[in-house]
Amino acid sequence: MSHVTVSDGTRIWYDVLGEGDPLLLFNGQALDHEMWDGPHAALAERHRVVRTDFRGTGGSDAPLDSPYSLDLFVRDALEVLDALDIGRAHVYGFSMGGKVAQRMAAAHPERVGALVLGATAPGGPNEVERPRESTLALRQASTAAGARKIGPLFYTPQWADAHPDTVARILPRGPLRAQRLHFGASSEHDGWDLLPDVQAPTLVVHGEDDELTPVGNAVLLAERVPDARLLVLPGLRHGYLHEGGPKATREVLDFLAAHPL
Repeated sequence: MSHVTVSDGTRIWYDVLGEGDPLLLFNGQALDHEMWDGPHAALAERHRVVRTDFRGTGGSDAPLDSPYSLDLFVRDALEVLDALDIGRAHVYGFSMGGKVAQRMAAAHPERVGALVLGATAPGGPNEVERPRESTLALRQASTAAGARKIGPLFYTPQWADAHPDTVARILPRGPLRAQRLHFGASSEHDGWDLLPDVQAPTLVVHGEDDELTPVGNAVLLAERVPDARLLVLPGLRHGYLHEGGPKATREVLDFLAAHPL
């Protein structure tokens, strides 16, 4: 693990595991790299996997004097890839990270091989909104009451009860102010007009019973991105990549194998 100091002086944390075509992972909103524990190791069996922490989370600095944006997160990630001498990589973005991935693929097609959009949405007025109760839980996730509500939104209750360590890894990290900056950056995303410009082969993965990002958003993404493939996992929620880990990861690996760099 190490850091790259990007152009505005912020230090961005990253680590690298495995060999093969590079694969860049983007975390969910206000989450750090530990959210990938489990799938990360499986993906690294075939790929040189690069994890980063967005500014404001994990091992990265958390400047709080100006708003964050998804385009800023893209610029940070590109500087990490440049420091690693990676000109082009596959990109797998989860939840808010999937919105970052959309913007990176549309704005920098030469840097993106294949694209995986997990449990994410197009943003803007076309996005299928989550229930109000789920939004409140997300905003209150740093409180004890909110934290208790997050686990069942990610996983079925039985699975969440059996995997408390995994539930702990999907709770927001970093200063509260940074968490709010993440929420603002994600909320301001509108990728609707960008999606038809995505040139990367794209796989859209989603849990059928996701309330944090309703599955209708996956359908919209798959229809909007040219030639995208849609994979909906029955009975799974927002945290499909853990609860449905073996199948979800196998599908992602097979998709990437079909589109080598």
